[in-house]
Amino acid sequence: MSNAEDNNTGAEEKVYRYCGHTLKITMFKGSSLGLSAYVWGPALVLCQYFQDKKLDFKGKKVLELGSGTGIVGILAALLGGHVTITDVPEVLKQIQYNVNANIPDASKHHPNVCALHWGTDQDDFPSDYDFILGSDIVYSPSLFPGLIQTLVHCSNENTTIYLSTNMPARMGTETFHRELVTRKFNSELVHTNGMICIYKVTKKHTR
Repeated sequence: MSNAEDNNTGAEEKVYRYCGHTLKITMFKGSSLGLSAYVWGPALVLCQYFQDKKLDFKGKKVLELGSGTGIVGILAALLGGHVTITDVPEVLKQIQYNVNANIPDASKHHPNVCALHWGTDQDDFPSDYDFILGSDIVYSPSLFPGLIQTLVHCSNENTTIYLSTNMPARMGTETFHRELVTRKFNSELVHTNGMICIYKVTKKHTR
């Protein structure tokens, strides 16, 4: 992993390597993006999980929620997924920059980057995703109802959802994963790395 920092803009580039791909991720720390301007541990643990489990996104329809820097969605696209990367509008410029830096425009797996406000915009998205990905998106109880609404709308009984969460560092994580999610979904803890947990979530069958 190497760093290159531009002190004029506050932008910092880091290089990561997963699944045989080199990812150059720029974080616009001087652009008032707050927490979204960082690559957090849960994203890296999820990328490593893809590598360790040799997950295959080839030809699969993938949605990433609360992407931040775009690293997880970009890796899924490099692994063959048809990916839609989402976050709030002010973060999209950072994501698009990183998509352009890592995936050629001519690539048939060039991700779509668009805004998605949980609990508000989900109806503008389909419900036929094969995978939904989220890293460090469980962090504020005020956002949990909208996040659940979005997960319910955008998934079906064949969708696999991976949520990677730093359990003790974010407020309300235990309640979200063990009580709120399980009302509508089956949830299985599939990996831990220190305090970071990856849950594999699938929609409960409706009778």
